[in-house]
Amino acid sequence: MQSRVALVTGGTGGIGTSIIKRLASMGHKVATNYRDESRAKAWQEKMKAEGIEVTMAKGDVTSADEAQAMVREIENRLGPIEILVNNAGITRDTTFHKMKPEQWNDVICTNLNSVYNVTRPVIEAMRERKWGRIIQISSINGLKGQYGQANYAAAKAGMHGFTISLARENAKLGITVNTISPGYVATDMVMAVPEEVRAKIAADIPTGRLGRPDEIAYAVAFLVDEEASWITGSNLDINGGHHMGW
Repeated sequence: MQSRVALVTGGTGGIGTSIIKRLASMGHKVATNYRDESRAKAWQEKMKAEGIEVTMAKGDVTSADEAQAMVREIENRLGPIEILVNNAGITRDTTFHKMKPEQWNDVICTNLNSVYNVTRPVIEAMRERKWGRIIQISSINGLKGQYGQANYAAAKAGMHGFTISLARENAKLGITVNTISPGYVATDMVMAVPEEVRAKIAADIPTGRLGRPDEIAYAVAFLVDEEASWITGSNLDINGGHHMGW
């Protein structure tokens, strides 16, 4: 596979880091965004120590203007973005009858509006070049729902509608658009949950364990491959059998 420029939003998190490592190992030039400069520099140095070069660009993906400026900076430094992984996401959990407007808006803006904000600046050039890979990192909870996550589930479900519509619009132009829906993955956020709670979660998963970030990254690598050109408008569930559909 030829080397391409890949942007992974929210790349400094557990799943994002694994995706970046995987794409870099495939020979791609990888970039991500940041808001906290000191944290970003520390993460970048850690990646460099592992032999992975990552281009960092400041940008809040909840802002259309900042997202566009971030994309332009990355393209000026690396070249046209041909692979986009919309991975940025947050949680602000509470039951809906207690949910404040900012808890709803923060999650919708970060998890769903960001998908528009970052994809819009790259899609026209992908159409002109007649090649592109766009992947949304959604969630099992966008499919089955979750107590206390009406905001998160709504945003993650919205990614699916975005994916299938964009896939239809661009299928004839060599651009594939797909979604990955991870189940419970052993990221820092999940591992911070009390051990007895994690044990209950794992007991509900047919495989008997949490997922690993590198297992999600493997799915991204599969979908961006040249040979995956007939896979578009799809959702790939990766959850150890925790939620099954057909």
